[in-house]
Amino acid sequence: MKPLILLAFVGFAPMAVAQNTVITSPIDGSTTILTQPDVVANSVRAIQAPGASLRGLDKVSGEVVDLNLSIGETATLGRIEVTLGECRYPEDNPTGEAYAWLEIEDPLRTSRVFEGWMVASSPALNALDHARYDVWVIRCTTA
Repeated sequence: MKPLILLAFVGFAPMAVAQNTVITSPIDGSTTILTQPDVVANSVRAIQAPGASLRGLDKVSGEVVDLNLSIGETATLGRIEVTLGECRYPEDNPTGEAYAWLEIEDPLRTSRVFEGWMVASSPALNALDHARYDVWVIRCTTA
């Protein structure tokens, strides 16, 4: 299993604040009392999907390509190769917060240009850094 850092689901758990904690805004100094936690521990389960829908952009030609990949499948976008390792989504929201493990290679480079988790709702959180191509996750496919 690959390591996963996902702020929306588990990233705040170690920094959880106790109930009835006073939180002060760094912007205007206003205060709020936290009466209950935002997320209860172990309340959000991630389900593994059989595939994912990705979108690719060739920044030079402006061509946009939709890629539908199954787990372990590789597709070519221009000269880069995109491989889907996993796609997961929250059990209670299959169309909402997809995150996928991608491996992207460019034959002109000696190492992988990207390997890691991409989050559909925050593609810039962990983005492909390539001069010509852009790839991002749209959703997990559930069927």
